[in-house]
Amino acid sequence: MAKILHVFNTLNNFRERYYTASVGKQSLLKLLSETEVAEQVYNSNAIENSTLTLEETEKILLQIHLDRYITEREIFEAKNLARVVSYIDTRAKEQELTLEVILLLHKMLIANIRDDIAGRFRKDGEWVRVANHIAPDPKEVLERLEKMLAGYNANSHENIIKRIALLHLTFEHIHPFVDGNGRIGRVINNYLLIREGFVPMNIKFIDRKMYYEAFKEFGEKGATKIMEEIVGKALTNSYHKRLAYLEGAHIMTLAEYAKKYKVSHSNLINKANRQTIEAFLEKGVWKIGVSQNKK
Repeated sequence: MAKILHVFNTLNNFRERYYTASVGKQSLLKLLSETEVAEQVYNSNAIENSTLTLEETEKILLQIHLDRYITEREIFEAKNLARVVSYIDTRAKEQELTLEVILLLHKMLIANIRDDIAGRFRKDGEWVRVANHIAPDPKEVLERLEKMLAGYNANSHENIIKRIALLHLTFEHIHPFVDGNGRIGRVINNYLLIREGFVPMNIKFIDRKMYYEAFKEFGEKGATKIMEEIVGKALTNSYHKRLAYLEGAHIMTLAEYAKKYKVSHSNLINKANRQTIEAFLEKGVWKIGVSQNKK
């Protein structure tokens, strides 16, 4: 509990710095959001076993020819998710998250992939399994989702890390759709974060093992500790990146930083992984912003 509270207090500090630094920099904020779309799409799809690399994802979104055959499904998965990620960036500030909004996001995500299930919850007889978890009876989906949203809104006094972690685990446990649950679940996380004045986060493919351990922990014990750690680290990473750009820091790789300031690169990587230094992962490379004074 103490660790999560520490992270939450740190996030509040980052949020204050973020709002202060972002004044008059709307064009930079827009660029940061736009450049993150491909990474969001790549990581979320990769968690769901997509074979696309980050570079291939970027090419698809830029409509650049690829060097290998890519299935039509994977192309639509990338394009559709990019559309959803961009859509919620503004929509979340205007509209409360409701079941109708979730259905709309799902319809956008699954269009041209499975039109027969796009924009609707599971119906009678549509059972789904994730690993050893059999999702609840389709008849229970609506009631469980309504309870999930009500619980999230009722616990507004709780810190955002715990609220998002519990909601995400609950949503994935319900698995309300025949397909697209993981991607929509991660989109919903960011919808709520943006709506509540936080920045969106990007759960990385490299954290996939830990991510699935979080679902196992929740399924077996009803605990949210691992997911809270994932959410806390992902959110912190997002703030580190934005603050480096918004505060005008000199951005360099951790390898460059280690060489310049004669410190252990492996030690820096360990700290970056724990997010105890203001490092951030960008296109698979650890970077850090150095104040112009130190530079």
